[in-house]
Amino acid sequence: MNTTDDVSCAEIYVSGRVQGVYFRGFTQKTATSLGLMGYAQNLPDGRVKVVAQGKRSCISELLDHLHIGPELSNVECIEVGWMGLSDTFTDFFIKR
Repeated sequence: MNTTDDVSCAEIYVSGRVQGVYFRGFTQKTATSLGLMGYAQNLPDGRVKVVAQGKRSCISELLDHLHIGPELSNVECIEVGWMGLSDTFTDFFIKR
């Protein structure tokens, strides 16, 4: 079995100029197009938290997009941690 197609869940923290630049909307649109579930959320410290669940290969592709971000963003750092699967996600949404 190819491990890149295993279902996984990643907790991702993105820092840099990532708030007020459509980063969460960009993440939602990209994740949805990749068939991922989870959410994107602004944090008080200026980072964006992303929880993405789906095929590991799709999460990797999402990470590639997050490194670039939307036009006005400036991504400085991405931290990724892997976590247990959640059955509570039915889509990808912006968490407020």
